Amino acid sequence: MLEIKNNPMKRNLPLSTCAIVAAVITSASATVTMDWVTIGNANNAADTTSYGAVDHAYKIGKYEVTNAQYGEFLNAKGQTNANGIYDISMPSYGITRSGSFGNYSYTVTTALANHPVVLVSWFDAARFANWMMNGQGSASMETGAYTLNNATSGIITANIGAQVYIPSENEWYKAAYYNAANASYSLYPNGQNTITTADANYAFSVGSSTNVGTYSSDPSSYGTNDQGGNVWEWNDAVISGSLRGLRGGAWNGSDYFLRSSVRFNFGDPSGEDFLVGFRVAAVPEPTSILLTMLTGGMMLIRRKR
Repeated sequence: MLEIKNNPMKRNLPLSTCAIVAAVITSASATVTMDWVTIGNANNAADTTSYGAVDHAYKIGKYEVTNAQYGEFLNAKGQTNANGIYDISMPSYGITRSGSFGNYSYTVTTALANHPVVLVSWFDAARFANWMMNGQGSASMETGAYTLNNATSGIITANIGAQVYIPSENEWYKAAYYNAANASYSLYPNGQNTITTADANYAFSVGSSTNVGTYSSDPSSYGTNDQGGNVWEWNDAVISGSLRGLRGGAWNGSDYFLRSSVRFNFGDPSGEDFLVGFRVAAVPEPTSILLTMLTGGMMLIRRKR
């Protein structure tokens, strides 16, 4: 069932000096880079749906996480496929595994390298976020933004100090639908109240996912791409029980599913589906936060989500 609920979640996430310093030190070894879009205009009002109000500045991925990016994660952390971060159906969608247990390696199909990764659970996305936050390479995927400790079910929320994470529903919604120039919301994530298949990948117009950014001529008002169509995207909302939020629609659905008024609440966080991917969000540049803290003598910065 698709429905609108009117109780968006918020969290306070202070950032500690130690966590920020660690992020600055380890980032030099990173192999995966994100194209970030800065979402400012803090303290904007919510939409008529009750979503979209965010009281802080943040960054969100311009694009969905791609097969190429997730493939780097798998080659760094997937030697044993711990906690099922690789789905055995992924070869059909762009990532192939070879080798034996303890020595698995992964190859990304060239033609699909820039397609959004799919068959990823909410927990897979959280592990990718942990790995990104911790500096990549051999860094932990079990702690960081989320304390997972091998969990593959249940309700896990972002930790104090989370710096790279699955966006909250309000953060995702604002990036997709809010126009700061006139303090209003659009119905679709192209900054308009109408949309066509020239603007986004939906309604079987292509018949599969496409390279991220293919529809870059019709971005959101902030400049993100593919928040409508291509693949559904995880967000951090806990909808009912342990079900997590999904928004944005996919290549096989009608324009109805791309609308701001629609949230999908079948998001089993352990589930992996060929129509579901994700993008990540982040706090402002760690070096900027560190400078603010050192000059201001602060030990904590409080951030609400």
